Amino acid sequence: MNSEDQLSFAELGLAAPVLKAIEETGYETPSPIQAASIPHLLEGRDLLGVAQTGTGKTAAFSLPLLSRLDLKSRHTQLLILAPTRELAIQVAEACQTYARNLADFHVLPIYGGQAYDTQLRQLKRGAQVVVGTPGRVMDHMRRGSLKLNNLQALVLDEADEMLRMGFIDDVEWVLEHTPEDRQIALFSATMPAQIKKVAQNHLNNPAEIRIKAKTATATTITQSYLRVSGNQKLDALTRILEMQSFDAMLIFVRTKSATVELSEKLAARGYASEALNGDISQNLRERTVDKLKRGQIDILVATDVVARGLDVERISHVLNYDIPYDTESYIHRIGRTGRAGREGEAILFVSPREQRMLKSIERATRQQIDQMQLPSTNDINEKRVKRFVDRITETIESQDIEFYKNLLTEYQQENDTDPLVVASALAHLLQGKTPLLMKEQPRQPRRDREERGDRGDRGNRRQPRGMSTQAKPLKDNPDVKMQRYKLNVGHEHGVAPKNIVGAIANEADLDANLIGSIEIYDDCSTVDLPTGMPKAVVQQLRKAVVCGQRLNIQDMSSEGKGAPSGGRSRRSGGNNSNSRNRPPRRNRKDSKDSKKSSDS
Repeated sequence: MNSEDQLSFAELGLAAPVLKAIEETGYETPSPIQAASIPHLLEGRDLLGVAQTGTGKTAAFSLPLLSRLDLKSRHTQLLILAPTRELAIQVAEACQTYARNLADFHVLPIYGGQAYDTQLRQLKRGAQVVVGTPGRVMDHMRRGSLKLNNLQALVLDEADEMLRMGFIDDVEWVLEHTPEDRQIALFSATMPAQIKKVAQNHLNNPAEIRIKAKTATATTITQSYLRVSGNQKLDALTRILEMQSFDAMLIFVRTKSATVELSEKLAARGYASEALNGDISQNLRERTVDKLKRGQIDILVATDVVARGLDVERISHVLNYDIPYDTESYIHRIGRTGRAGREGEAILFVSPREQRMLKSIERATRQQIDQMQLPSTNDINEKRVKRFVDRITETIESQDIEFYKNLLTEYQQENDTDPLVVASALAHLLQGKTPLLMKEQPRQPRRDREERGDRGDRGNRRQPRGMSTQAKPLKDNPDVKMQRYKLNVGHEHGVAPKNIVGAIANEADLDANLIGSIEIYDDCSTVDLPTGMPKAVVQQLRKAVVCGQRLNIQDMSSEGKGAPSGGRSRRSGGNNSNSRNRPPRRNRKDSKDSKKSSDS
């Protein structure tokens, strides 16, 4: 892999418009999974990739497969299956970014929770790339609205997650109903037996790639993250710079232009800051690093590549202004501090849409990253006043002020002025035009694009208030109070516990471990969910479709928790949808009236 690690994107054979988009996005060198995967996928070979989330695999499969599209045709040529709505949207957005210079390119995400009529219109219009969750993709294939006669390639992203969520039968059905000569790329963080079997049954002599994410981070580095959206980052950064006592700080951004832009904004705020990026000559880079070492500047704003190998003892803090594209980059970044046993601090800015990458970083580093709070206006003002008072004390203790003492005594006697008034006037002169105290900013309405999701992401709901999607499994949280709900789907509709778990986990943005007991009856089911589900989430679940049926979820607390009428039940712990609860395996010759799969 050493030789591949040193390749540039230009050497991998990607289409020129895709290569241009990579440069505009800020990628400088391919990650190991990208360097290893791209040549095989460009050749049209099947690929089996074992790599953790956060290693850069979205670009590993999308860059080469986008390079091979026939843009003169609106037929679907690339299908990407993802386990969750959130990931489907992220992958579709990535494809749109990488294809920004491809004329007449169209990508379409399809997933449960979004209206069918919207998706039907967009499918009729045509899209070269479709990214979807297995259940909704199956539904459109059965309806005939998603035609795959011209499919060139199929990607299974996070296959082990699809297995965990109970979608592997749906994935196999999709595989069996696609052209035999299509190319397949299967990516999985682990390789359980069932995923291995899928690969053996459907992949043709695949290239096998295994990437181990680096997990070593210095124990002397304190890591924390701040949840902050794009248009709030600069304010958050300036507050942190005011509150943190740092010697020198290295700030990472994704693009070359951002290094210059942010460095100039910091300089305008009085910080000794300079940019460091790939467009800077080697001589200037060396001079800039030397100025950092000698204390002539305190902040470097840099991209990943130019900062690799940077070893400056003064760097006490690393701040990830833009979250990195992969976990390996994060480890390289924060490794610029805490070197040779010294203590260091790493801060990560995370937007609401980037929580997934945060979890990947925590898995890769095997460390929990604590959330920090944004310093308040009161915190800032207390710090400013303390610094101001400390300057007075330091001057009294270290400087010869006899001349000024005599001068002010004379002024006070001549003008009969209170000494405190004189001192206050001098303090005002010292502070200059910049107010000492920060004013509380009026709270702005939350309109940031990352808070509300991108256009078309109507189903990407926020986490229910007061509930953590990172909570421990119920068996480890016996104190979690549960509430029973009735669902309008049962045995006669072909439902299985896995369908209910998948739909609720996606629609409510709720961790599957927080879904309790499920009982399935002939024409309905019940499920236990944490007490206090927000009304908006319950309303969303009412509209969700599972096995062709609207859930029409209803709170049973007013009716008691007895079993509803409707015949025999099948009981399951919500997160343990094992093989005993699976519906019969589908075969290729499904009739038109076979039951629809769940929306995932």
